[in-house]
Amino acid sequence: MSNTKLFHANFLKSALNLRDCPLDETIEIAFVGRSNAGKSSTLNRITGEKQLARVSKTPGRTQLLNFFTVEGEGRFVDLPGYGYAKAAKTQREIWGQTVDQFLEQRKNLVGLVLVTDIRRTIPTVDQDMIAWASTREIPMLVILNKVDKAKQQEKDLAQRAAKLLAQEHPHATFLVFSAKTNLGLQAVVSQIRAMFNT
Repeated sequence: MSNTKLFHANFLKSALNLRDCPLDETIEIAFVGRSNAGKSSTLNRITGEKQLARVSKTPGRTQLLNFFTVEGEGRFVDLPGYGYAKAAKTQREIWGQTVDQFLEQRKNLVGLVLVTDIRRTIPTVDQDMIAWASTREIPMLVILNKVDKAKQQEKDLAQRAAKLLAQEHPHATFLVFSAKTNLGLQAVVSQIRAMFNT
């Protein structure tokens, strides 16, 4: 970790919908994924800030579009997680609509980071997100997170699935990672920095 130059980021604002998003041309990389996959922990790890993004054991705590200014690079956007959120169905539908609108209409978007739990292989909803980014030729980093908690069989299954998806979707890069132990940190940071610079 000592040789890895982390991102220096600060919280900018939260947005309830697309109208509330910053109105400028600053490039953005959005973090997406299922609830409890570790998006917030990943953001905290790559910035070296323990409290940059709020971490909770309760899935679905990220309910707004959260913007972070990344010094010398652009912005990170933490999007609400999909699936398992402990909220009313109508509220989940609103979150889903907001995320869809952001992904479809946000002109600042230059890359996506999909955080997935390596123990769940790569679920259909994540595969759909990979395919969506591929059709739009948006660079995507797929982080196979929580490798420190995975059994060898779970790792093997996820990495086989990732290899097949990588062949099908050349705009996606797949990296094994642990937000807890820093395994894969340097590769993840380098890949995200490359997306900022494309």
